[in-house]
Amino acid sequence: MDTRTGLPVVGMVGGGQLARMTHQAAISLGQSLRVLSEKPDDSAALVAADVPIGTHTDLSALREFAKGCDAVTFDHEHVPTEHIEALEAEGVKIFPGSKALVFAQDKGMMRERLAALGAPVPRWRRVSTAEEIETFAGGSWPVVAKATRGGYDGRGVWMVGSPEAAADLVSTGIPLIVEEKVPLRRELAALVARSPFGQVAAYPVVETVQKDGICVEVIAPAPGLDDDLALDAQQLAIDLANELGVVGLLAVELFQTDDGIVVNELAMRPHNSGHWTIEGARTSQFEQHLRAVLDYPMGSTALTAPVVVMANVLGGEPGGISIDERLHHLFASDPGVRVHLYGKQVRPGRKIGHVTVLGDDLDSVRARAVRAAKWLQEGE
Repeated sequence: MDTRTGLPVVGMVGGGQLARMTHQAAISLGQSLRVLSEKPDDSAALVAADVPIGTHTDLSALREFAKGCDAVTFDHEHVPTEHIEALEAEGVKIFPGSKALVFAQDKGMMRERLAALGAPVPRWRRVSTAEEIETFAGGSWPVVAKATRGGYDGRGVWMVGSPEAAADLVSTGIPLIVEEKVPLRRELAALVARSPFGQVAAYPVVETVQKDGICVEVIAPAPGLDDDLALDAQQLAIDLANELGVVGLLAVELFQTDDGIVVNELAMRPHNSGHWTIEGARTSQFEQHLRAVLDYPMGSTALTAPVVVMANVLGGEPGGISIDERLHHLFASDPGVRVHLYGKQVRPGRKIGHVTVLGDDLDSVRARAVRAAKWLQEGE
């Protein structure tokens, strides 16, 4: 408890943009998020007041960080499970807890648990040899191979198109699962928040647009999505949050096929598919995550406009006019665009920010968001 304000202290492990935007939400709740950051120039470390420096793989650093925190949460899933279990055994309140978070950390365990719950999942299996991958493929290539732990933004995912490619991948020694290549129509995401009390709040189902394994756009609500299928996706996310015991945000990444929906991945933290909620929903995913881990009542998830589009700003090639000059031009040409820059060093393909546009017409709103993100990335 913060003795100055009488308000609880939330600690977030990881100093990336998710922690930065969670800190922004914490301010309106009278808090300054406590952040465990690896470097003093990490995205969240540049704006938060209480930023111990340490790594998420160091149990002693985690233990010291948790002192004085009423709740500890994460901006990524990479904290070793055994470290979380050790802190829980010492009485630290961690959300989501180790028994839930492991299903976002380990894709093999996730697939096993979802299948046991009867959730729709692709055909899959654990593999350790090229022969097992070839048997799984059954002559129908490609198949999708995934590292069981550690992958994100397209990393740790491979399209395997032949026995030779399978042998090359297995030779790396990376623990793997393989899945069928799902004949998807598009990708969706269902985002819900759950509190320790068990209250759940669901956001409208969104469409996510991927390029080279990275989300480039999110459209809320998902255009043309059948009402019954949207309700099914929301109910699936709620059921998984309850069954897995998630506290905080749960993002369920989905494939839409001709036959319905299939679960792709789970994330138990604020998620790229929910960045649009800062301006586009009555309660942002970041405030909702804080409310959940503090066991506050959930906020409204209602849209603030009929159409909301978020576009990620990726780092472009060096050169051209400065980012400050690009902002000048963007704001002059389209004052309605909302910009969030993460204070990150620019590297080609790296997420350095996002833009959000609200309106009534999908085509117009989407075009404005894509144009704004492209301008900030390329300066042309």
